[in-house]
Amino acid sequence: MMNYWLMKSEPDDLSIAELAAAPGKAFEWTGVRNYQARNYMRDGMQVGDLALFWHSSCPEPGVVGVVRIVAAAHPDSTQFEPDSPYYDPKSSLESPRWLGVDVAYERTLPLMSPATLRAIPGLEAMQVLKRGNRLSITPVSPAEWALIVGERG
Repeated sequence: MMNYWLMKSEPDDLSIAELAAAPGKAFEWTGVRNYQARNYMRDGMQVGDLALFWHSSCPEPGVVGVVRIVAAAHPDSTQFEPDSPYYDPKSSLESPRWLGVDVAYERTLPLMSPATLRAIPGLEAMQVLKRGNRLSITPVSPAEWALIVGERG
């Protein structure tokens, strides 16, 4: 059974345009340093799942596209790189603390801002729209997926 997700990225780190420019290329999803988001990748994400791609921390945040999970959870390479902002000196190759998945571009969608999403009946319980939600990865229900992606598939 396919699962659906929402994955946030700052466009300066990884944008939908960058993904679209390399169709079929796998991009490592790095930098997740929240245990709940890590656990979603480890325990829930499967190859073939789809995710809404959300631009965050930018002038126009919101859903901008769809990506497919193309590699299951594996150690996030940036935790081992001392020059990386995501370096974790407590992590080791033998016992990595942080995980990533690989994603590939599926399609670009017209921007759907948080305000636009809040105006759609049926999305009231969507995790990304809840006050105080800061998780970079959240599950999306099949009903929420259908309301957002609709006929665009």
